[in-house]
Amino acid sequence: MPVGGFEYERPASTRALVVHPALKHPGVRDARRGRSPENRLEEAVGLARAIDLEVVGAEVVPLGRPRPATLLGQGVLDRLAAQVAEDEIGLLVLDGHLSPLQQRNLERALQTKVIDRTGLILEIFGQRARTREGQLQVELAHLTYQRSRLVRSWTHLERQRGGVGFLGGPGETQIEIDRRLIGERITRLTRELEEVRRTRGLHRQARAQVPHPVIALVGYTNAGKSTLFNRLSGASVWAEDQVFATLDPTMRGIDLPGGRRVILSDTVGFVSDLPHELVAAFRATLEEVLSADVVIHVRDVAHPDSAAQKADVDSVLGQMGLGPDATVPVIEALNKADQLAGDDARRHPLPAPPEGAGEGPPVRATVALSALTGEGIAALVAALDEVFDENRLSYRLELPTADGKILAWLHRHGEVVAQKTEDERLFVTVRLDAANVGRFSATFPEHSLRPV
Repeated sequence: MPVGGFEYERPASTRALVVHPALKHPGVRDARRGRSPENRLEEAVGLARAIDLEVVGAEVVPLGRPRPATLLGQGVLDRLAAQVAEDEIGLLVLDGHLSPLQQRNLERALQTKVIDRTGLILEIFGQRARTREGQLQVELAHLTYQRSRLVRSWTHLERQRGGVGFLGGPGETQIEIDRRLIGERITRLTRELEEVRRTRGLHRQARAQVPHPVIALVGYTNAGKSTLFNRLSGASVWAEDQVFATLDPTMRGIDLPGGRRVILSDTVGFVSDLPHELVAAFRATLEEVLSADVVIHVRDVAHPDSAAQKADVDSVLGQMGLGPDATVPVIEALNKADQLAGDDARRHPLPAPPEGAGEGPPVRATVALSALTGEGIAALVAALDEVFDENRLSYRLELPTADGKILAWLHRHGEVVAQKTEDERLFVTVRLDAANVGRFSATFPEHSLRPV
């Protein structure tokens, strides 16, 4: 993708080696998120394949103590360098965070391109963004990440301009020029995204004037959010069995069996160690979750790291302001229940959450389902209706008996609990939630609802 006026180039070879560095504590899982090194490696391989890299090797490298200069020890470097040369590997993916210095030193030692987990996720986002907003957000995140790595990654700069006098080495002046150009581009992108944020705020205000409750789907990447979105809305949003199939937010209006009209919003998937550059760049999109009336947390219940993935999503939600004290109702949709075998399929058990979990909002209800087969969808919809019903209050309304339009509207959007006719007048008692009370007032301003 274009970065600061230059093309960010992937090596011509797509043969890749994936390495997950793990602190050497035999038999101990990642206490922070409850993951084993093997599962972390498997996820990293999936991320690499998401951008069509040919993964020719993958391994967990135990670390006694990380080296400041290269992260990996000399013995590991020598072995990997030999493998890179023998297998003609054009890219090493290191599943962790590398400083610019470590990344440069690893490339020199291995004689191949090296990217870390953040760089890999940014590459995926760069390929998947389709809308103008998504592309702006990805470019901002990519530029923010690359700005501190100019001296390492942009080797073409040394060929373009030398140093000045006796100061610095080749390319130093050009690097400073490009750093300034990147800074200017970041400023412009930030302004454009602020305009996007302002526009989204106006849209939310418009929805508040003619209120439709908003249901936001959140979850770990590849948990099945888009498949569930399609199942609930009848839409045909792209849904694939791969990470980050959805980047650009999608919204659809749907009618619940209880009669209320709601807006369903599909959002970008989360992932462990989500780059902070992406969280900042996608702020405008993630704010849709903050303003939602209900959040559905879609979980892959069949995944061995389901509890750890929940902790990762809760952590991001907590950073956004949806922590344990949040009042927004959360429903956990335990997706892919059809992939559980035997007794598991009947009990729908969940692994115990790791220590330190619970950073996200409290869960109101839990429903086991399969977005693919439709199993459990009715129970999810019933749970949604129940959550909305909890906020319903009773109101009285007096209407002309000949006015069937308003009565029909009340039946569609609320629960008519009593009606009585006297002297050509119809007296109705109806239960409505706050959103539909506002919608009624906007649709029929000449009539007033009196609380019971």
